[in-house]
Amino acid sequence: MKKRTRVTHLPEVEVPSDNRPLVAPVFQSVKFTFDDVAETERYFEGRRAGFYYSRVSNPTLRQLETALADLQGRDACLLTGSGMAAISASLLALVKQGDHVVYFAEMYQPTRSLIRRVLGRFGVTSTLLSIDDLAGLERVLGERPTRVIVFESPTNPVLKIADIPRITELARRHGALTLLDNTLAGPHGHGGLDLDLYVHSLTKYVSGHGDVMGGAVIARAELIQQLRSDLTLLGPTLDPHAAFLMLRGLRTYFVRREVQCRGAQRIAEFLRTHAAVERVSYPGLPDDPGHALAARQMEDFGSIIRFDIVGGSPAGTKFAEALELFAIAASLGSTESLVVPPAMQQPRDLTSTQRTWSAITPGTVRLSIGVEDPEDLVADLEQALASSQT
Repeated sequence: MKKRTRVTHLPEVEVPSDNRPLVAPVFQSVKFTFDDVAETERYFEGRRAGFYYSRVSNPTLRQLETALADLQGRDACLLTGSGMAAISASLLALVKQGDHVVYFAEMYQPTRSLIRRVLGRFGVTSTLLSIDDLAGLERVLGERPTRVIVFESPTNPVLKIADIPRITELARRHGALTLLDNTLAGPHGHGGLDLDLYVHSLTKYVSGHGDVMGGAVIARAELIQQLRSDLTLLGPTLDPHAAFLMLRGLRTYFVRREVQCRGAQRIAEFLRTHAAVERVSYPGLPDDPGHALAARQMEDFGSIIRFDIVGGSPAGTKFAEALELFAIAASLGSTESLVVPPAMQQPRDLTSTQRTWSAITPGTVRLSIGVEDPEDLVADLEQALASSQT
């Protein structure tokens, strides 16, 4: 062969079966091949295992899917390029024109917009409630057939705790599916509850370092199989190298999570007694409205804290800008601590009544606690709170 041909058809390196790599390699390949047409046809007919095209499946993605499904206590998983891709692809696969969806004011704003605006354009109707209004949920489910109930727990950003057993019981009784955005609880959380689908933004705790984006849908095998054919057509595929980085992040997931939760507990206890703080929401506090429910449902209390600062949005801006160890940034779950000031999270898409349900006030601040020493973070918060009140 000429050199031009040889650099295109590179020699293969065979790894002996008793000489495995400790870390699985990245299968950074779009295409896979079989030795002959007959074996390729057997693959397409489902009569043999293998891979053909990475938009459909890839060995690196399969390893991450298997790990996440096992962690969540379910059979199967689908990976996507972002958390919103996981939510949107799931709903587009599950609902059709004329279906009805229930969702809540206390949830991620882009999810609300997806349900109301995008699904609405295709003839899907929806009802917005408060996650606290279980009587309203029961009434709506009794009045009209509902395909999916979409919710979060803890909710983002105010950390309300949904009564998941009650919601799933109502859903079962009325023939609705339940889809939980489980991002804040993590892929180890809520696995023992009777939920149909979990979605995660892997960008947060699974990645853990703020340098790679991805999403996951986790469910029993028959539901994932139902979704897989549609997701393959929609094409929100996670890149194999991103999946490799997620697998690397997953190795330290519990180490990071435990440190972050301990830090959040310490900081929440500090904030609840500070004169510049009107209210603290953190389910690990014994007097938090969701504490008892969270203690029954969750594996831990998480690393997110919400508080309302005295002086409203102007004070919140001064506070955020005075911080030295917290970055003003979106997302959460990173090794570094983050702050979202009030001006960046007002629910402008909600009516005045719905804003009351959301519990976001003009002074609401969200903190994502990283892996720094909690006492350093407390000292930084103390000086920034003092600056906010001058």
